[in-house]
Amino acid sequence: MIASDKIEQIIDRFQFLEAKMADGAAGNEIAALGREYAELRPVVETVTAYKDLVAQIADAEAMLSDPEMKELAEAELPDLKAALEASEHDVQLALLPKDAADARPALIEIRPGTGGDEASLFAGDLLRMYQRYSEGQGWKFEILEMSETELGGIKEVVARVAGDGVFAKLKYESGVHRVQRVPETESGGRIHTSAATVAVLPEAEDVDVQINPGDLRIDTMRASGSGGQHVNTTDSAVRILHIPTGIIVVSAEKSQHRNREIAMQVLKTRLFDLERQRVEGERSADRKAQVGSGDRSERIRTYNFPQGRMTDHRINLTLYSLGQIMQGDLDETISALQADAQATLLAEMGA
Repeated sequence: MIASDKIEQIIDRFQFLEAKMADGAAGNEIAALGREYAELRPVVETVTAYKDLVAQIADAEAMLSDPEMKELAEAELPDLKAALEASEHDVQLALLPKDAADARPALIEIRPGTGGDEASLFAGDLLRMYQRYSEGQGWKFEILEMSETELGGIKEVVARVAGDGVFAKLKYESGVHRVQRVPETESGGRIHTSAATVAVLPEAEDVDVQINPGDLRIDTMRASGSGGQHVNTTDSAVRILHIPTGIIVVSAEKSQHRNREIAMQVLKTRLFDLERQRVEGERSADRKAQVGSGDRSERIRTYNFPQGRMTDHRINLTLYSLGQIMQGDLDETISALQADAQATLLAEMGA
């Protein structure tokens, strides 16, 4: 059974927010109230449906003592109780602790791992996969920094993704992605195994990270390019070193001012993620790390092109739809990962 006092607390809070917004509030306050209201609304709708079912069952059970209504009540009760069981599970999911970063935009960082040129090409394939998935979700996908190889692969790329529930879905993508296929440069038709690493970080807000200017070393330099008109002829690239952590961020767009903005935002996000990883490490000291917050050096997924197969090793999910997946069809995979994470939380809470 669901604790009724917790349900009433949620409904009371929702009604308070509704009244507060109707009365009017300052601009910064109304934005915060609106965010909390939007987060609570689906929860309240779920618990309201649950309460309605509880009331209907009580009414039907009361009808059992009425000879004229008994037959009708006996016919309704099995369906009502089955619906209540499903509704109770929905409420348990709705009441699970939320990751405060789930609603935030995210930065995706992709780098080639083992495998040379083939790993760089695969990193480019992953970039396009996430870009297409984001477009399908109606999200904004912006490449902040990218360096390419002569063959068209990726040396490193940082992209920002903004929209509804971005980090909630993309956080499961962090880790080592392995590919098995015949490279275009392989004349003997042999299958090679390569890898690329993906890191998905929730974007930091100014209030999350306070950076001491004395902890920074900022250098400007000439951006490298592919030659000819693409080479930057001014010192517009920006390199920032955060001395306490040793984190280095480089941005090499055309505008030095924009490069400073990008580099500082990426630095704040990496520092914010560092703190999140520290806190999560403390929480996970005595239990298995939850999917999506584990070690980024872990091999999480294999893309086998000869067999048209994708396997996510964390949840033993295998799909034979690799072509669609590489075109950005990640819904089934991400939904399965979310369901597994929810089941883990429910088990930990004894639900």
